[in-house]
Formats: sequence, C-alpha cells, structure tokens
Amino acid sequence: MATTKKASAPKSKPKAVKAKVKRKPSAAFMKPVQPDAALAAVVGGAAVPRTELTKKIWVYIKKKGLQDSKDKRMINADDALKVVFGGKKQVSMFEMTKLVSKHVK
Repeated sequence: MATTKKASAPKSKPKAVKAKVKRKPSAAFMKPVQPDAALAAVVGGAAVPRTELTKKIWVYIKKKGLQDSKDKRMINADDALKVVFGGKKQVSMFEMTKLVSKHVK
C-alpha cells in the first residue's frame, strides 16, 4: 500500500500584536452646539457636543417609549418631537439625525 504525504503549508510568522491606541474624537463632533427652542424642549437648553445631543435624544425616546415596537429603526414622534421632526409622525433613526441638525446652531 502506497502512502502519500500531504505537503504542509509553509509556516508563517505570527503577526505582531499592535498596542491598541485610543481613538481621538473628531473636533467637529466635540464642538458644542446650541439647540433652538424646539429641540431644547426635548434635550434642554445647554450647549452640548453633537454626540451628547444624540445621546440625550435617545434617552428621551427610550424614557417615553417612542421607538416603534415592530420596526426598531422607526421613531414615533410625540408632541415635542413632532416639532423637531418637521410635523412627521414617524421617522427613521437615520433621518432623525438629519432633521435634528436643522435645529442646532
């Protein structure tokens, strides 16, 4: 009975492990923005960075239970958010950031 040897793949050197470098946030995102009166009713009137503004909106949405139960990407607007969303009853979370940006300076 003849036996055949399988050719072994050439062994590669283990890859060097890079030390994880903490990313610096973009200066544009960290610059404080001032919400207008309609948005201030939802997140407060203090100037905050865009990242914090988005977090505060999501806290409001979760607290009021405004996320659609069937499609989690959709936000159902209450009276305060309807003003921010331009009168729309429901918007997607991706459209929300576009509509919110119109209410900051």
